[in-house]
Amino acid sequence: MRGPLGVGTLMRYSICHGAPMSLILAGIDEAGYGPLLGPMCVGMSVFRVEDTSLAAPDGSTIAPPCLWKRLSPQIARAPADCAVPKGQTRKPSGRRTTPPVAIGDSKKLKLANSAVRLHPLTHLERGVLAMLRNCAASDGACAEIPCDDGALFARLGTVLGGHECYGGQPVALPLEGSNAQLSIAGNLACSALTRGNVGIIGMRCTAIDEREFNTIARREGSKAEVTVHAFGGFLRELWQRHVGKGDDVLLVCDRLGGRASYGEMLARLMRQIEPGGVVRVVSQNERRSEYVIEGARGSARVAFEVESEDANLPVALASMIAKLVRELAMMRFNRYWRDRFFRTRGGEMELKPTAGYRNDGWRWLKDVGDVAGRDDRHALIREF
Repeated sequence: MRGPLGVGTLMRYSICHGAPMSLILAGIDEAGYGPLLGPMCVGMSVFRVEDTSLAAPDGSTIAPPCLWKRLSPQIARAPADCAVPKGQTRKPSGRRTTPPVAIGDSKKLKLANSAVRLHPLTHLERGVLAMLRNCAASDGACAEIPCDDGALFARLGTVLGGHECYGGQPVALPLEGSNAQLSIAGNLACSALTRGNVGIIGMRCTAIDEREFNTIARREGSKAEVTVHAFGGFLRELWQRHVGKGDDVLLVCDRLGGRASYGEMLARLMRQIEPGGVVRVVSQNERRSEYVIEGARGSARVAFEVESEDANLPVALASMIAKLVRELAMMRFNRYWRDRFFRTRGGEMELKPTAGYRNDGWRWLKDVGDVAGRDDRHALIREF
């Protein structure tokens, strides 16, 4: 089976056949903006949609394609049957078939921590790893499934800094099922991408540890600026890699901190990326704000919208990437403190794990007691 079209293949095809330029469609979303403990993670996914443009023949702008429609039925917003383990569902005829790869809002795909039949991260892991297997793949070749979270972080460009609790031995992957099952899911995604003339050319995640979070928020006077900081890094990457290469570029993002106007923020970021760049407002309303950023290199469109992960597959995948990385980081966090607590208290009681959210974070800090000293707490607690 031929793999999804890689960057070079798509560019050569357009040049040789005089085809319309392609669309670079990227999405950004975060996980862990509000918790008391743990890193904030910001994910990005980047797709190349072949022979697609944002410009209509009359010069007007048209909406980008819906990738869920283009990649259906192999890729869907939700798993076919969340209750059936091991990635299998059963047709009425009794014949087994592989369910679609679920790419959707990470909050809806993560199972409850009390789930007993499947690991809570089953659907997040399956979707992210299936797409990662096809990320920037050349014809006929797919990447290997990461064997542990350290290999996954390396592929995503993620660095877990901060407290030593995020170090230690890597967490083995997959958390649910087998490499063979994930490879099947990757092949399913490959089939959909190939048929839809879509290539996935980038999957990234930035993890901002608690100390860095506090430093940025304190310096800028708002924790919303932490998200802006991560967004700016991804915008720079997109600008340098894709703008001015003959393709339309559209970046879609969930709203940052609830704000509705982003012109000033984009202008500030553009001064750092390309001095002299300008920002034009296309539209601003309660649901969606869209802009064109222009510079000597070229131009790109940037849109922020409410519940963007429900409307744009690249944003949904970005939310899954960010959520999976944060959950894996918290697995390391809880493993470290469980072991340290056991060594200190001699097993007199068990330290209940935490996801780091405000109420439970304060509960955990009370439970861990003096096992976490002053320096530990300074490194672990977000002040904003």
